[in-house]
Amino acid sequence: MNNSNNYTIILGGGFVGLFTVLHLRQQNYEKPIILIDQNKRFTFKPLLYDLLSQELDESQVCPHYTDLLKDSGVKFVPAEVQEIDLHSRKVKINSTQEYSYENLVLALGNPTGYFGVEGAKENTFAFRDYEDAIALQKHLINCLQQAIQTTDVQKRRHLLTVAIVGAGPSGVELAATLADVVPNWYMEMGGMKEEVRIVIINRGSQILSGDTNKGLQEVAETALRNRNIAVELQMNASATKIEKERLEFERNEHHESLEAATIIWTTGTTTHPLIESLPIPSEKRDKKGRLQVLPTLQLLEFPYVFAGGDCATPMQNSQPPLAQVAYQQGATIANNLKALSMENSPNDSSVSIRGSLMKFGVGEAGANLFNKAIITGEPAHLIRQSRYLTTLPTPVHNFKAVTEWLTDEIFSD
Repeated sequence: MNNSNNYTIILGGGFVGLFTVLHLRQQNYEKPIILIDQNKRFTFKPLLYDLLSQELDESQVCPHYTDLLKDSGVKFVPAEVQEIDLHSRKVKINSTQEYSYENLVLALGNPTGYFGVEGAKENTFAFRDYEDAIALQKHLINCLQQAIQTTDVQKRRHLLTVAIVGAGPSGVELAATLADVVPNWYMEMGGMKEEVRIVIINRGSQILSGDTNKGLQEVAETALRNRNIAVELQMNASATKIEKERLEFERNEHHESLEAATIIWTTGTTTHPLIESLPIPSEKRDKKGRLQVLPTLQLLEFPYVFAGGDCATPMQNSQPPLAQVAYQQGATIANNLKALSMENSPNDSSVSIRGSLMKFGVGEAGANLFNKAIITGEPAHLIRQSRYLTTLPTPVHNFKAVTEWLTDEIFSD
């Protein structure tokens, strides 16, 4: 048990949490900081596809927190939080370990939501962190190795079919990446790339529908057709049940199924259990259960608690769950914690959406710049790579590239 009550504790080491820490250390914040996350690695999610395709390595995309925080004075606790007590200002790890805090930052994100689809959680791959990417990569290679060794045509077709549930940004980027790399892996083993199938199953009639990346919809559709193998789109298809290597869906009141050795779930999130358990009434949450926060990103009745990212929504100024929003929220929270420590008033969060970047296969991307210009192909790939690589978190003593969002001239107003 730790009874010190002047800690600033940050729960969750995603974009909001980690960038809050890095900004605080850059500002020489004097109060002791604890970062708690159940994973040992940070995941730079926009580049997780590049890790899968082996265009970037794990040290770039998924560095260890201990490396990022080396010599920073920040204490990293790799653990899963069991309970948050807002009234007594305590965070409980287990029956013998808890921390008291002066300020708390809730940056827990949201876990995957399965919408009650039977078997979805048990029989699909997720794609949200380092472990997910490595597990998927190993599974796919194993399927290819089995396929190259079998003479059973039906079994081989089954092994070479990949189904992706969801046509949001994650589903589209993952499908485009796999449609380039999986055929290449298979050909290196001696197989024919035409035998590989990548299929998107989507309940709506359009990809990227209702998303901030909607401006790249047509570019994405073209890219999916022009991969190493064309991605198949099964639209207006709602997943109803998922068994081991078999997906059932309903379309136009007809029941259909797809046999696939690999089924990946990329759609939907749900409220984090810890956020759900907080004593915050429904009228101070949005319809998704996210916490309503003041423009300063403080909780309404607990001003010493900040919340950002997917688990919170600023009142009267809802912000999309994007990495670029999270960077900026992390900076705001850090600035406001610094202000409070100096007995100054916190400032309102001001988020600027600078455009969207999406990966559309190996060496190809789409860039929508401020909704004014759309760039495609290799030039967009170079923009995306340079943008993200200059934003990758670096050890705290070398934290320079992330203090300003979008330094590349092509993104300047």
